[in-house]
Formats: sequence, structure tokens, C-alpha cells
Amino acid sequence: MEIKVADYLVKKLKFLGIENVFGLPGDYNFNILDAIIKDDELNWTNCTNELNASYAADGYARIKGYGAIVTTYGVGELSAINGIAGSMAENVPVIHIVGTPKTSFIEKNVIVHHNFSDVNYHNFQNAYKNVVKTTAFLNFDNAKEEIDRIFDVFVNEKMPVYIAIPIDVTEHLIKEDDFDKINYKKSEELTLNEAADKIVSLIEKSKNPVIFFDYLCKRYKLQNEILNFIDKTNMKFGTFLMGKGVIDELNSNFIGVNAGKLSPSVQETIKASDLIITMGFLNVDLNTGGFSAFEKEIDIEIKKDEVIIQGKIYKNVLIQDIISKLNEKITKTFEKNNFKQTTKKITGKEKIQTDDILPIIETLFDENDVFTMETGLVSLSGAFLNLKSKMEYISQTLWGSIGWATPALFGAMLADKKRNHIMFTGEGAHQLTVQEAANFFEYDLHPVIFVLNNSGYTVERVLSKDPNDKFNDITNWNYIKLMQAFSDNKDFYSKKVLTTKDFIETINEIKTLKGKKLCYIEIITDKNDFGTLCNKFISNMKNFASTL
Repeated sequence: MEIKVADYLVKKLKFLGIENVFGLPGDYNFNILDAIIKDDELNWTNCTNELNASYAADGYARIKGYGAIVTTYGVGELSAINGIAGSMAENVPVIHIVGTPKTSFIEKNVIVHHNFSDVNYHNFQNAYKNVVKTTAFLNFDNAKEEIDRIFDVFVNEKMPVYIAIPIDVTEHLIKEDDFDKINYKKSEELTLNEAADKIVSLIEKSKNPVIFFDYLCKRYKLQNEILNFIDKTNMKFGTFLMGKGVIDELNSNFIGVNAGKLSPSVQETIKASDLIITMGFLNVDLNTGGFSAFEKEIDIEIKKDEVIIQGKIYKNVLIQDIISKLNEKITKTFEKNNFKQTTKKITGKEKIQTDDILPIIETLFDENDVFTMETGLVSLSGAFLNLKSKMEYISQTLWGSIGWATPALFGAMLADKKRNHIMFTGEGAHQLTVQEAANFFEYDLHPVIFVLNNSGYTVERVLSKDPNDKFNDITNWNYIKLMQAFSDNKDFYSKKVLTTKDFIETINEIKTLKGKKLCYIEIITDKNDFGTLCNKFISNMKNFASTL
């Protein structure tokens, strides 16, 4: 049986469980959008701009597993490239589908709109080669083969990919055969078993091991496998900020998030350990409290497709296979731990302090909530949030593109509408992408949104020589009235809070409204109240820099 290229692509998207495709229409992608909107199982989701669409697809993929965005050629795809780059940085699988001018225009170098005067129809594909794992530019001869290849990479590598499709190629007929086939990568079996046996041997000889899980465990959806491992062994475990929430933080074996010197109790556990293991770990500044996560050598590093055991590298060992193999082979059970979450004290000062914000927000958490944290130094505090059982935590730690959180929240909510979603952002970041908040009302979504208004860019104030430099200031907006404009007279709850007492009372009000209507809270703090973690982090970074 034969099928149009655009329809074949839709079937591949649905096979991966994608239900929402984000983007904007343009005359070069109409045939792709027609294939999407005529399918009852796939939803076209208009965003307010292409950058926001790429962030939304990223947030969607972090919850759902995979995300998709469709843009038009040139102007649309370049508007989205920053968001796709962020997905590349953090192994978030988002497929970017671009509609291009028809084949004859490309072959004859006809200059049409959205082009340079010195036309090269592969300019933008070439740009994307630097920010995705692989690209494809379809034609009548390669369409099926290239789509299948792209999806194999997409699934195996858990990274963004790019497909450009000329208008006429979308209508071309290809064979429907094997649309649901993925050529999965496999570990080299002998090396896999050798690595697993060595790890098990070291664990069973140890007396006080500790293991830390990170972001790749989320991308490969290994939550159940690593929970089985912890339940079998009772091994002490922690996460990093990028892996936060990958296992239930109420588990009695959970020692906390390893934020380096910002988390002294975790560091004490590491010092007392005789075997240190990491899984899916990324050694980057904000993920390690300023490169201070380990003062001792890591004994076992389980990476994406290799394992390093006491300096020896075992290649072609996939992260998903090694955890399964360990669960098969491990027999030792350690004495059960009894770590408990520590309740943070609120200062009780009349004016809201930055250090009090997240501990107050934390009192709003319920089991199964999703918390979206804006990127930047503010996200450091997220390491010390006490998550409830089965909560999901998402943040963009490595790429750090401010403004990511608001549209990412939109995508995350469409990925899972049954859960309650909470977001925390700063007003500087919020201003970059705030227009996507209109879609919360359009799609009848009810998040709880907290906006910190401290009169400028906190990150820049901390990092610059003079925190009061003019370039750190931003224009102040009436955020609540802005929400009124976006809501188009739909009901929502809003409040501006300036005191700790008001903030706590507001949280108690929201508890009765959570999940029933959108709640939008503006929090006012002093512009030079950076919080204690920021200064500690900067100090750690300076210490690290001095060693280079």
C-alpha cells in the first residue's frame, strides 16, 4: 500500500506517542499541517512564535518522551533554532519538520520569499547541522528511507533531529511498509556482561557505596529500572539538579541532590563512601554547584553508551542495557537507610526574602504534581525543594536560555493534562516569552504561575562588577493586567504579594483553587536580594577557575 509522504510522517509521529505538534503555519508547510489536522489522533497546536513553539515542544518531550515542531522555511526555522539548540544540549528528543519551496524552485535556484538574494536552499539545513543530531532534506527518491533513518536516530540518541520537506514532496506516494519499525541500537553483549560483572563485584565488595542518577536516566525513561535497583540493594542514592525527581525523593535511601559544596550533608555521605557511582551524569557548572560535586574520584561512570570502571572504558554498552543487566545480576542488599526530608525554616521577616520563596511554594506541593523551574541562578534553589511522591521536576540547566519556562510549561501541560502544574520564573525571563501564556486560556489549562519581580536580571546583577549597572534593569510591567489581556475575559486568580504573611495566606487560597483555575502570583522582593546560594555558587566558580 502507498501513502503520501506527509501522511507517512504523521504515522511515525503517532507511533512514538506524540499527540501534539507545535508550531506556526506558513505557506510552505500547509501540506504538512493538512496531514496533521485531518488525523483524529494528532493535534495541531498553534504557538505565538516559533521560538516559543520550540520551547513548548521541549517541555512536552520532557514529560511525554518525544516532541515535535513544524515551521516554515527560513524565517520560521531560524526563529526556532535557539530552542532546538537547547534540546540538543540537554538530550531532549524534539523533531523539527520544515516545509520548503517546491522542488523545481530548489533545482533552479529561484528566489522566492524567506530567502537570501544569493539563494542557497540548503543554507538553513546547514545551520541546523550544528544544533541537531542529524538532518535530512527530502526528495522524491529518498523520502521514505530518510524519514526512517531520521526516526532511528531520534529514538536511539534521544536528541533533536531535522527534516526539510519541499511542498510537492509531501504529496509524493511512498510505501507504507514498516512505518512502525525502529532499528534499535544494541550493546555489545560480551562487553555488557563483562562491565556488569565488574560493577556487581565492586558493589558486593563495598561496605558503603553511593550512586547518583542524572538527566539521561530521565531521557531514557529508566525510572522503573533504577527504582528496582535501589529497592533490591537499599543502596544510598542521590541525584543532580538535572536529574532531580528521577526517583521518589521520599524514598528512605535518598540522601539529597548533589549540588557540590552547596549540599554539605551529601558531601559528608560521599566522604564516608568507599564506592562512588554515577549514571547519566553531566559535569557542568550549574549541575554541580560550581564543579564541586566530588572531591574524590568517581569509581564507576555509567554514560550514554559506555561505562568507565576505575579508569577502564567499556564501549558499546548502552545505559538502558547496563541497568537491566545489573538488576539481573545484583544480589547484595545493604542495611536499609532512613534519610528524611528536612523542613526548611521561614525567616518570618515582614518583607519577602528570596531564600523564603521556594520553601513557601513547596507547601503547595501534592503528590504527582509537575514543577517547572525557570533557568538561571534562580534554579539553584530548586535542588533543595522537597518533592512529594511521584512529582516531576523540569528545568533547563545546561543551555540556560531565559524565557524557556513559560512556553515549556505550556508544552508540559499538554503532555499530561491530568496532573497539576506549577511554575516559578523571574520577570526578566518571563518578559521574553510571556505571550505564550495566552494559550493557557485558549486550551483551558490551569497552572499555578509564580513570577519573581526583583526589578531586573538577577543573574547579571550577581555576575557583573556593579549590580546596579543600568543594563541589569528592565522595564517594569503590570503583569496581572497583562494576564487580563491574554485571558480575553476568562476567569483566573491573581495576586501581587509583598510580605511573607500575604504570601503564605495566598498559598492557602491557592490550595483550594489548584487545578480549577489559572493562578498567577507576582512576588516582590528587593533587587539586591540574591539569596545565599547565588553567592556561594559564585565563590565555588571562582575557586574552580583559579585551578585552571
